[in-house]
Amino acid sequence: MSTGHIGALNGWSERRGLAQAAIGRAARRTRGQLFGIARRLWPFGRSAATRLLFAPHDLRTADPTTAADIYAGYYAFAGRTLRTHGESPFDSAPPSEAWAEALFGFGWLRHMHAANTALARANARALVEDFIARKRERGEIARRPAVAARRLISLLSHSPLLLEGADHVFYDRFLRHVWRLADRLHLELAGAVEGGARLNCLIAVSFAAICLDGQDGRRRRLDHLLSDELDHQILPDGGHLSRNPRILIELLLDLLPLRETFMARGIEPPRGMLMAIERMMPHLRLFRHGDGALALFNGMGTTPPDLMATLAAYDDARARPIEQAGYSGYSRLTGERALVVIEAGATPRGAYSVEAHAGCLSFEFSSGAQRIVVNCGTSRYGSAELRQAARSTAAHSTLTLADRSSATFGRVLGETRVIAGPTDVRVARQDTETGPEWVGSHDGYRRSLGAVHTRRILLARDGAALSGEDEVTLSEPPPNMPAVARFHLHPAVRASLVRDGEAVMLALPNGEVWSFEAQGLPLSVEESIFLAAADGRRRTEQISLTFDAVATPRIAWRFSRVGAAGPASARFRPPPPEETPPESPAEP
Repeated sequence: MSTGHIGALNGWSERRGLAQAAIGRAARRTRGQLFGIARRLWPFGRSAATRLLFAPHDLRTADPTTAADIYAGYYAFAGRTLRTHGESPFDSAPPSEAWAEALFGFGWLRHMHAANTALARANARALVEDFIARKRERGEIARRPAVAARRLISLLSHSPLLLEGADHVFYDRFLRHVWRLADRLHLELAGAVEGGARLNCLIAVSFAAICLDGQDGRRRRLDHLLSDELDHQILPDGGHLSRNPRILIELLLDLLPLRETFMARGIEPPRGMLMAIERMMPHLRLFRHGDGALALFNGMGTTPPDLMATLAAYDDARARPIEQAGYSGYSRLTGERALVVIEAGATPRGAYSVEAHAGCLSFEFSSGAQRIVVNCGTSRYGSAELRQAARSTAAHSTLTLADRSSATFGRVLGETRVIAGPTDVRVARQDTETGPEWVGSHDGYRRSLGAVHTRRILLARDGAALSGEDEVTLSEPPPNMPAVARFHLHPAVRASLVRDGEAVMLALPNGEVWSFEAQGLPLSVEESIFLAAADGRRRTEQISLTFDAVATPRIAWRFSRVGAAGPASARFRPPPPEETPPESPAEP
């Protein structure tokens, strides 16, 4: 069959997948609307709450100075700041969609709670009263299930801040609003809510069912629903269906307080929730580098050190990270102070792919507390173009063929999802005398280019060398196949070409010097971008190895520790934060 026919069939298949996803989502939304109408016309069996019994603990860290900023009219959310000049923030035009989601999610209440002053309490109560009285929950962003779920959890968690010293009128109005919000989210669960948003809604209404009186019947039903959904979304190895490490952090920050709330009320927590927490905690350790940051895969950005420290308090410090997460598609290799984290799993689909990346067989490499090879990461609050570029294969430390990504993205009802990507991903590993050896392959390029990428990695037992091999297998070799193997470097690493471009010397701030070479093949050091810096995006560099996969189907490369750096390296400092980052991580 000709290439043209194959391309036409692939395009038709992708369009059919998009149509099926849209039809399915519309059908679920219609079913939910009908169910909601029926519930409103037949209200029997719905017991309205009359008392707040318990306020959950919010594990997210807070900054009391933010309360003063809010009182002064400065609202800094999601990387943007808005000054309201005395007006209600709910009346202001949001500077970004993420900013609006943070505003309507009410997570900022924790900062006012931390301030613990009469002024902060009065200001928080005034903002909540304004939101309730003017029915601002009817706005499009405020009504989104994930946003409404976050708002319900925030209102319950910080109810002591809002209700201390409040009159009976405000107490009743607040309680009615919370109960109606929980009831509406419960109705939403019968409709088109899917993916991570569905789990967020279930957690939120479970909080409400255990914190409000008269909800025992609903709570028992929700226990089963929550357990079933966690069994579905949390894989046996502890990963999430989205394969996004950040999702695990956010879920644990809600599930741990929910578990505590059950125990404080003297009620046995759902077994499915307890088992999910036990699986998720060790899975997070798999991604952790020596500096405490998590590897940058599938939507993971800046690692919040405060939240990781909070979660560590609930974890078993003696437990070792898992090294092979077969269901989630991640591997971890260790050799003394060095470690490698590899992504080798099928691309998520549907609602679970809204943040998924095309980074199959990419890896990150660190020595001690210094990361060396990374992926570009992601910025949840950057421009849409930058976020999409960060999802491309070129933004990852792996092989790119014909300047294409190994996954295809498409718009489905306002969301950019994966509509095609690797489905046949094979992995094997073994411990050898020289160190752990890993091999993996994926078929992400098979439909478009008739190619399969295979990568082999060997980490020396003493951590002093990392050897790799990339091989491209073509079913019908074309005249040529341009390929680029990229190795994105952490911003703290300084790279210099040596030996007429046949090797790269890497100087690390910790005093180590590493070399990179690829069997005499010409190398280049190009600009890149790092999107997961704590102080903003940073310019960085990448080692690029360009070749023709038809003429040279297999390449080998090697990182080697060659010794300690001199005084010049000790004086090296990372470059300043990037003000105007390039649009593409691959070609800054």
